[in-house]
Amino acid sequence: MLKRILIALAILVVAAAAFLFWATRPDVAKLPEQAVTGVVPQLGEARYQDIPTVRIAKPTGWANGAKPVVAAGLQVAPFADKLDHPRWLYRLPNGDVLVAESNSPPREGGGITGWIMGMMLNRAGAGVPSANRITLLRDTNGDGVADQRSALIEGLNSPSGMALIGDWLYVANTDAVVRFPYKAGDTHITAKPEKVIDLAGGGNHWARNLLASPDGKSLYVAIGSSSNIAENGLDKEGDIYTAETPFEVARNLNAAKRTRAAILEVIPATKSSRVFAWGLRNPNGMAFEPHSGALWTVVNERDMLGSDMPPDYLTQVDLGTFYGWPWNYWGGYVDKRVAPERPDLREYTKRPDFALGAHTAPLGLAFAADAKLGGKFANGAFVALHGSWNREPPSGYKLVFVPFGDNGFPLKGAKPVDLLTGFLGKDGKTVNGRPVGLITDATGSLLVADDVGNMIWRVSGTGAAAVPVPAAAAKK
Repeated sequence: MLKRILIALAILVVAAAAFLFWATRPDVAKLPEQAVTGVVPQLGEARYQDIPTVRIAKPTGWANGAKPVVAAGLQVAPFADKLDHPRWLYRLPNGDVLVAESNSPPREGGGITGWIMGMMLNRAGAGVPSANRITLLRDTNGDGVADQRSALIEGLNSPSGMALIGDWLYVANTDAVVRFPYKAGDTHITAKPEKVIDLAGGGNHWARNLLASPDGKSLYVAIGSSSNIAENGLDKEGDIYTAETPFEVARNLNAAKRTRAAILEVIPATKSSRVFAWGLRNPNGMAFEPHSGALWTVVNERDMLGSDMPPDYLTQVDLGTFYGWPWNYWGGYVDKRVAPERPDLREYTKRPDFALGAHTAPLGLAFAADAKLGGKFANGAFVALHGSWNREPPSGYKLVFVPFGDNGFPLKGAKPVDLLTGFLGKDGKTVNGRPVGLITDATGSLLVADDVGNMIWRVSGTGAAAVPVPAAAAKK
């Protein structure tokens, strides 16, 4: 009898081990990363996963003066180092550079899900506490290196986007847009924040970006979903996702404060807001295309559909437009995991303008309006691909350039051009850094925040001009 029990237990152990091996084996990409890019990407079949492919490169930092690999004809050098998880950048009119040193707020929930999330964040170098600080960097001698820094604002709540309108500096905390009085040349602000509008906080996607309209009358706020595909309930994403007539809800000014997976338009003068566009799982970088003046954004799409699907993307954002999340992706492909279904919304789903590859995690976005990196980088968009966790082999982990035509859209046959690589180790198992926010400096060079390497890199042409010394520094 005992022998039979032991044999049965052995069979169960072997069966459990076999099932665990089968369930946790990674879904390997069948298409090259570049194939799932462009205006017309190659789209494979969705491979639904109950247990996700988890491939996170271990952060090592930049050792012994190592630096990223830059495209031919350009050069790269550190602008600032020894930062604390630098995420987002903003350039003030006098040339000073602001960096949001920030990380996720404490994650909600516990149990095995919380444990796995914590393990993944630590593995990716994102498990450190948030510094909750905006630091001002100044190059006082014009050599392209920040030689002066100060804590401009402290005590924030996982800050990300920044924007200056008049004498107000706006900051997007994870749960609110706030503002501070600012004067040119300020190096430290002690005033208490004035709240402009509450935002939906918590959840998986915590970073909120800001972009001021050209006339300074409004702010665009990018806010990601709290989940992958609304698996915790559509009500957690805002009224717009549970309404029978969501387009009517989108016109309700009060709905914006509870809405996620969307871009909001905020009017600072009245502290009011509306939903500008929705169905965007995790929009982050935003910028105005210089030829058309239209608003563009980059978006992180959903996970656990296999290593080839769906593509993250770059797209023009139009008022009132729906981009599919969580029910559809890439203009109408149905995600069968989402319940209840909404087939009535499929025909209204806008197809994105340019695919950036599956699971590349685009975050930073800047157009080449005032960049001076040479002719082939004169018209288009720079995109920082933070890097994958749900793909085998890894994708992203680089800065790319998307060529545009004079019509304000990507060239039809274009593919992303590598501009800054070398963040991911050659074995694909280690990572020196991960690119996030990016801006142009006063000379037309690119500044790239690296939140794992704790650096800001400066990409310039080989004959780059000296950096103009900020007026406030020149008087000293």
